[in-house]
Amino acid sequence: MAQGAATGSAADFLPDRLTLPALREAAAGCRGCRLWEVGTQTVFGEGSRAPAAMFVGEQPGDQEDRAGRPFVGPAGRLFDEALEAAGIDRAAVYVTNAVKHFKWQARGKRRIHQKPNWTEMTACRPWLEAELAVVKPRVLVLLGATAAQSLLGRQFRVTQHRGELLESELAEAESLVPESVWTPAELADAAAGLDRPLEEAREILLRALRNEAPVSGALTARKLRRAATRAELEELLDEVEQRIRKPRKMIVTAQTLRHVRHLLSLPVPA
Repeated sequence: MAQGAATGSAADFLPDRLTLPALREAAAGCRGCRLWEVGTQTVFGEGSRAPAAMFVGEQPGDQEDRAGRPFVGPAGRLFDEALEAAGIDRAAVYVTNAVKHFKWQARGKRRIHQKPNWTEMTACRPWLEAELAVVKPRVLVLLGATAAQSLLGRQFRVTQHRGELLESELAEAESLVPESVWTPAELADAAAGLDRPLEEAREILLRALRNEAPVSGALTARKLRRAATRAELEELLDEVEQRIRKPRKMIVTAQTLRHVRHLLSLPVPA
């Protein structure tokens, strides 16, 4: 095989005997799709070998890619909090992703998550099917559209089945497609702590700066594009609000800022 060539399917790399250690070792050398050239390493599943539940996410994030372990970044910490709130011991479940390599694009010094395409999802599916065959979970929890479509088909829509219990042969009991446990992995860069409200708030401010203050808002817009976390955006929001209290420094309307604060669940100053 030529250097850098992808075979088109992880099935070409499955071990003869399906055990979790054998699968993890074999997956480390997977060249089923081109994502092996993008990610730092394969991030295979981990957890109990006889779990009551198996959780499947989309793909590893930036921190998972570096650590080589699933669900250890910001989204993973939120996942742990959700398990704790539900009274579930993480050591008693199995966690993995539909796609085992981190797909990303560079934005400055940051690596921004990109959603896997259908070719990449189907190429990686044999690893997920092998994990299911070995783990044999009683309940299968699919976290988001990529995980659901990887196992239930391309036409499956989480928006139509969110929170439903589904009959399936994939698990001993019914499979569960829950409401999103988190959104960053599908919406932005989970490793940078971004989520839908943050991204929407950022876009509203950028649009307002372009439309309402194309000249005086230019510097703030540059800062805004570099704001990678909620805390940075909140700090910039405070700066903008201080400026609009001075008539000659008006760069966006108070209505715009109220909208942004609502998205971020922040109190509106008097």
